[in-house]
Amino acid sequence: MSLVRAFDRFFKHDAAGGVVLMLSALLALIIANSSLSAGYHEVLLKKFSVLLDGEGLSKPLILWINDGLMAIFFFLIGLELKREMLEGKLKNPSDVVLPGMAAVGGMIAPALIYLALNWSDPVTRGGWAIPAATDIAFAVGVLALLGKRVPAALKIFLLTLAILDDLGAILIIALFYTSDLHLDYLFLALAPLAGLYWLHRTGTHRIAPIVLLGTILWVLVLKSGVHATLAGVITAFFVPLKDKYGKSPLHSLEHGLTPYVLFLIVPIFAFSNAGVVLKGLTFNDLFSDLPLGIVGGLVIGKQLGVFLVTFLLVKLGLARLPQGVTWMHIYGLACLAGIGFTMSLFIGGLSFTDQLHMNEVRLGVLAGSAISAVLGYTVLRFFSGQADEAAEPETAAISAE
Repeated sequence: MSLVRAFDRFFKHDAAGGVVLMLSALLALIIANSSLSAGYHEVLLKKFSVLLDGEGLSKPLILWINDGLMAIFFFLIGLELKREMLEGKLKNPSDVVLPGMAAVGGMIAPALIYLALNWSDPVTRGGWAIPAATDIAFAVGVLALLGKRVPAALKIFLLTLAILDDLGAILIIALFYTSDLHLDYLFLALAPLAGLYWLHRTGTHRIAPIVLLGTILWVLVLKSGVHATLAGVITAFFVPLKDKYGKSPLHSLEHGLTPYVLFLIVPIFAFSNAGVVLKGLTFNDLFSDLPLGIVGGLVIGKQLGVFLVTFLLVKLGLARLPQGVTWMHIYGLACLAGIGFTMSLFIGGLSFTDQLHMNEVRLGVLAGSAISAVLGYTVLRFFSGQADEAAEPETAAISAE
C-alpha cells in the first residue's frame, strides 16, 4: 500500500513529467545503441494504413506519432492557451508584457545564432527554428526540484514565458513548415470548422461531437499540406469555457487529458524521436554546424534573448520584475528556457527527413537541453540565494516605481 502511495505522490509532483520524459529519452538512447537498434528503427518505419476502398491514410508509425499523437499534445496546448487568455495569466495584458517580450527575444536570438553558423548551407539553414522553443515539462520539472528556493512568482513567469513560447512555435509551424497547399482540402475543412463554431456558439456540454469534428478537421488539414497538429490547436479554441449549464467542458478536457499527454503521449514521442545513434560519432561531430547551431541557440541564444530583453524593459521603466524575483533568478530562468527538448525535436522532424541530419538534430537538442538544465539548476540552487540580499534593494526600488 505504501508503494502505491509513493507512486501517487510521484505522479502528482511537478517534476514528474520531466523525469518521465528524461527516462523515455534515455531508454531510446540506450536501445538505439544496442543490439535492438535495427528492430527499434524498423518498427518506427512500419507502415500503418487506414483505407476505405484504397483511399485514406498510409504512414510509417513514426509519422502517426508525430502527426497524430502530437496533435493531441497541441490540442492540450490550445486548451491551456484559451484558458489562460480568458481567466488566467494571459488575461491581464500588463502581466504579459515582460514574459511575452522575453519569449520573443528567446525565440529570435537562438534563431540568429543558428543561422549565423548554418547560413552557408541551404539544407541545414532550414532548421533555424529548432532552438527557438522551450519545453514546459522539463523546465518546470527542474524548477520544481528547487522547491522553496525560488519564489512562486518565478514559476508563474516561466509558465507564462513557456506558454507564449509555444504559441510562437505554433505560428512558426503554420507559416514556415507548411508543404504544398491543396486548397480543395482546405475548402472542405470549412465544414467541420462550421460545426465546431456552432457547437461553441450554442454552449454544448457534449465533448464527443467536438472530438469527432476535430478528428475530421485533422484529416482534412493533413491532406491539405498544412501541418496537421495545427488542427489540434484550432479545435481546442472551439471548446466552450462554459456550457449552457454553467459547467466547463474546457476545464474537464484539460484536466482529463493532462496526465495522458504528460505521462503517455509525450514520453512516446520522446522515445520515438530521441534515439541518437552514437556509433561512428566523434566528439568533433558535436561541433559541426547543425548540432553546434542548435546547442549555441539553446544555451547562449536563450540566455541572451530572455535575459537581455527582460533587463532592457525593466531598466527602461517599461516593466517591473515580479515581486521577490532577483536578477539571478531571471538569469537562472533564462538558462532553463534553453531546455528545448520536445518542441525542438518536433520542429527538427519537420525540418529534416533524412537520418543523417536527424541524428545531428537529436545530438544537438539533447546536448543543448542537458547543458541548459544543469546551468539553470546550478544558478538557481547555488547562486540565486546569495544574490537575494544584494539584489533586494534594487528589486524593492523597481517595485516602488
